[in-house]
Amino acid sequence: MDAVLLQTETPAPTSTPSFRDGPGLVPPEWLPEYVPVFVYRLVVAVALVAFAYYLSQVVRQMLGRRIARQFKRPSVSRTILRSLQIFIVLGAVLTALSFFGLGFGNIALSVGVFSAVVGIILAPIIGNLISGVFILSEQPYEIGDMIELDDTETKAFIEDITLIYTKVFTLDNTFIVLPNGKMRDRDVINYSAEDTRIRLTLDVGITYESDIQVARKQMEAAARSIDAVIKGGPDIRIGSARYPASPTCYISEFGESEVLLKLRYWATEPYKQTAVRSKVLTEVWDRFDSHDIEIPYPHTHMVFDDTSGELQVSMHQAKNRARSRPGGATARASDTPDESSPEIEDVGDGEAARTGEEGSPTAESDTEADPT
Repeated sequence: MDAVLLQTETPAPTSTPSFRDGPGLVPPEWLPEYVPVFVYRLVVAVALVAFAYYLSQVVRQMLGRRIARQFKRPSVSRTILRSLQIFIVLGAVLTALSFFGLGFGNIALSVGVFSAVVGIILAPIIGNLISGVFILSEQPYEIGDMIELDDTETKAFIEDITLIYTKVFTLDNTFIVLPNGKMRDRDVINYSAEDTRIRLTLDVGITYESDIQVARKQMEAAARSIDAVIKGGPDIRIGSARYPASPTCYISEFGESEVLLKLRYWATEPYKQTAVRSKVLTEVWDRFDSHDIEIPYPHTHMVFDDTSGELQVSMHQAKNRARSRPGGATARASDTPDESSPEIEDVGDGEAARTGEEGSPTAESDTEADPT
């Protein structure tokens, strides 16, 4: 019987995957094999991001002056430089992620899913970003301007404007960061948008006995004596209207006990308007005192004459009414009142008269008088 020899083929040895295989950054040949590929890729990625950060700083220094000369507004030039830095660093981060085998498609898909999940959380940030774009384009205020938040009456200086928020320093030396979304929703008064000169108003009331013309001239002279007040010159134009540059005092109205005078004057800068107003008030007070001009204070006169009518008072007193003693105790009903004290009794016509006083009318008593 013939023997059949079956020859089986031995499988070829398969090569184990090396750390150099797979997607991502391939290590160089000179790198020892005992070094993990993840560590190598991590070191290269961190070095790339750090280099991109310092490169963005150098680019900002090189292009800062050119962009500042091209765009006169500091907020716009700062935003462009910040955006350029972000793009350089972001490109380095995306490149570093590709070292680990993460392609742009995977990153975009991950970002899309993440944005869909946390869209509600990112909505305020996106809203502030859009508001920041409108603020930079509409130019309601600029870095260095003095503004006032109308709802809180807070005066502050613009320190910085970004796409997300606006930084301000108040006059009380406090630092506030306001989201751009809230800045667009509130009324913002800009004191130094185009012209730093500001018009101030001072209302002062004088008595009717004072000389009105002298009071007006003295108020105008008081304002002109302050250094920070514009003394005169050509009219100041606001829109299509023109106003006198020198201080001018008008008669505002005739009040119940005063003549209200309104002084309008221009200050050279809005930053010290409180101090300028205080100096003008002090000067007006001194000039009024030296020229015998009185400032009325609230007072009321009550005049009664024959045409004012009558006020009739009826007072009743019981004989056995309990009296209050100095110690706080109460006298008994059986105690007799002091005969030396006058008594007030009912009068038929509604008027009160005291009994026992010389020269005063005597009221009729309820009991019959003794003829003796």
